[in-house]
This record gives sequence, C-alpha cells and structure tokens, in this order.
Amino acid sequence: MRFEHLIEINDPLNPLIEPLSREQVWDGLMYRVDEPTVFLPGLERCVILSRSADRVERELYFGQVRIRDTVTFALHDWVCFESAANAEHAGGRLTISLGQPEPGRLFLRFTYETTLPEGMAPGEFLQVSEFVKSAYRESDVDTVRIIRMIAANGRPQ
Repeated sequence: MRFEHLIEINDPLNPLIEPLSREQVWDGLMYRVDEPTVFLPGLERCVILSRSADRVERELYFGQVRIRDTVTFALHDWVCFESAANAEHAGGRLTISLGQPEPGRLFLRFTYETTLPEGMAPGEFLQVSEFVKSAYRESDVDTVRIIRMIAANGRPQ
C-alpha cells in the first residue's frame, strides 16, 4: 500500500498558526530520529547502532517486538525511515519531505510504502487500508504538534 498526504506547517493566511522556519522543522525531524520514543506510542526504547553524516541504524523495542530500521536523510530536505521485515513486522518505508513552494509557506509531505496482510477479501482490504491511513494521519499530526512544542520550548530533557 502506498499512501501520501501533506500537512501545512506555515499558512500566511492563518494568524493563529505560529510560523516555523525550515531549520526548526528539521530540528524536530532529527529529534524524531534520535528520540523516537517521544513520537511513537508503545515504543519502549531505541538503541542507535551506528551513525554517519546521512544515515542512522537503529533498533526499536515495542515490548517483545524488536524492529531494526535505517534512517537516511538529506539536510533540510527529506528523511526516510525504512524498517526491515521480520516475523512480527511486515517492514515498510516512511519518507518525510519538506516543501516550500513559496516564501512563507512550508509543508511536510508524508509518503508511506507498506504491505498489508495477504489473503483479505476486497472489502476487508479496503477497510483495513482506510484504518491504517487514518492511523498514519493521526500519527503525523502528532509529529507536527511535537515539532511545534520543541520549537517553542526546546528539546525535552
């Protein structure tokens, strides 16, 4: 399943939304790489296995489930989380891209590529895929909310 959606960060026509800079949003995204427990409910801990200038290898612990992922990124442009499939997890990819179509406007584009369980009836597949899309949207809105908190108050200690 492929699913993509946008969240507008800055809207010059809405004075109630505090504008964020590209750097503030990027800092929040990098915090999600380093401290994913703040962003992912149910994640108990994260171990950074290796790090380079544009890549981080991690191990994520959700109770008894252990997921290994690789995070790649291009500074101030995009970050990609790719998890390996295992017995408990189908694996998948999330790419978050920063878009700035004009000065003062800033968007995050979330692109998911994942598999759903096989053998479902067509109606069941549609129902499950809509549930998954809704969960992704909700998680992404939470990500933006946390990024806004970090921009306003700094990173949690």
